[in-house]
Amino acid sequence: MGEHFDLLIRGGTLIDGTGAPRREADLAIRDGRIAALGTNLGDADRVLEVDGCVVAPGFVDIHTHYDAQIFWDRMLTISPWHGVTSVVMGNCGFGIAPTRPADRDLILRTLENVEGMSLEALHAGVGEVWPFETFPEYLDAIQAHGAAINLGALVGHTPVRMYVMGEESTEREATPDEIDQMERIVTEALAAGAIGFATSKSPTHVGYAGRPVPSRVASHEEIERLAGCLGAAGHGVMQATVGRGLFLNEFAEIQKRIGRPISWTALLTGMGGGDFHRHALETSEKLHAQGIEVIPQVSCRPLNFEFQWKAPFPFESMSLFKPVSEADFEGKKRIYADPEFRRAFAERREGGGIAAGWERTVISSCPTEPALDERNVMEVAEERGVDPVDLVLDLGLASNLEARFRMAVMNTDEDAVGELLQHPGIMLGLSDAGAHASQLCDACFSTDLLSRWVREKEVLSLEQAVRLLTSRSADVFGITDRGRLAEGLAGDVAVFDPETVGCSPLRRVRDLPGGADRLVADAEGMRAVVVNGVIIREDGVDRVDPDGALPGRVLRGGQMS
Repeated sequence: MGEHFDLLIRGGTLIDGTGAPRREADLAIRDGRIAALGTNLGDADRVLEVDGCVVAPGFVDIHTHYDAQIFWDRMLTISPWHGVTSVVMGNCGFGIAPTRPADRDLILRTLENVEGMSLEALHAGVGEVWPFETFPEYLDAIQAHGAAINLGALVGHTPVRMYVMGEESTEREATPDEIDQMERIVTEALAAGAIGFATSKSPTHVGYAGRPVPSRVASHEEIERLAGCLGAAGHGVMQATVGRGLFLNEFAEIQKRIGRPISWTALLTGMGGGDFHRHALETSEKLHAQGIEVIPQVSCRPLNFEFQWKAPFPFESMSLFKPVSEADFEGKKRIYADPEFRRAFAERREGGGIAAGWERTVISSCPTEPALDERNVMEVAEERGVDPVDLVLDLGLASNLEARFRMAVMNTDEDAVGELLQHPGIMLGLSDAGAHASQLCDACFSTDLLSRWVREKEVLSLEQAVRLLTSRSADVFGITDRGRLAEGLAGDVAVFDPETVGCSPLRRVRDLPGGADRLVADAEGMRAVVVNGVIIREDGVDRVDPDGALPGRVLRGGQMS
């Protein structure tokens, strides 16, 4: 006669997240933690029969932007659909805490632009009365609010800078006194449970009215000082989005000084031209050999952006588009109709980069000419004898900027992506779950990895893929009691059929606050998703009440609070 448990997952193949070979075994959970692994364990209040399925640790997504969405979507869709049981928010230095009441509109307008979110949806979703101002209050508010899955939060450079400097945070370097104030805020956030500190120097990160996001204006000394808070605290990870003056050499210098891991976003094929990804991998290897923890995040999916000319995110890092970013709706239309703007835009194609991507762009939705939906831009332009710039801008203007286009920006060379995924020094990142909701959806990266790169292309074994989805991410980000199947660890489990697991094509829904739209992908072959011992999804259906008690917890400093 065996023991009695809360949940028994029986008949599956265990892949424990460490990279160790699979084995046939049952898994039992009691009081939210894994209580036993093996056979003939006993009985339980609930027995889940999972013959033919893989039983793995719940997946860990370390690159999300659910900072605002948590306040209107406690289920954090669509991450748990795809087996994700823990997420990290606040990436790229963005977030909504700390924020002074007077700056709330500014911070939301920053998210609107840089994360491709609807401002109306943000205002409606977060609400008029925010239950927090400081970062510790933010974590408390999330904990009180509740969530279906676990959340860790990075303290973001952009809100910290705006909290201290106000609107001037987008315009100038900080004074020594202002840096002192920021240090105190980051230190306070880490003490309250921030999982790390995040920043960005990416030229694509353009905020409201075409201004750079605040972190881009920071001096190197400021970034070093704030990263130094991690070293002083003795815990936490630095996440950074690369840009001029903040890349491998700077990361190595900072990491040696603070002694904490640095995870950077993102190493994609096609960035830097040619074989740059190989150079970055070689540099990472050399740093690792010296004991320097600078870890590139890679993605298993092409970096696609769906955009409208009313929010031309892929192009906003171009100086040509600064007046577009600053203009209102009618002003944007006037610029797009200007022959001089069009000529200058077309000329940029000769220089390569984003402006040369029309061969990799499709018309995803054209209200005025539906027959063009899913047609390639370059092919249609050649048929009509026009420049592709004229084609896309004419279609935009004819539809009052409602036409949509989808551009494959990077990570399109599958052989090179396979090289990245197989390299031992990388980690998975850049799902961007919760951001760019109407432009892209990579929150399905986990099921895509298991279907495309394991089952179809055989680039990774199941054991390798599960390790990337679980312990590798948890270890780098200091999430200490998740990412593995072992007695005493948290009862977070993803159960899937390896023969059918995958994700659907993207579809557009209008379920954001105020009816705003977003792209989603459905999961296939996910048998069950368990968070802290509670089955939250089973056979594609939610098994918990979104308005009731939910099992997710705030991972303060990487541990369940």
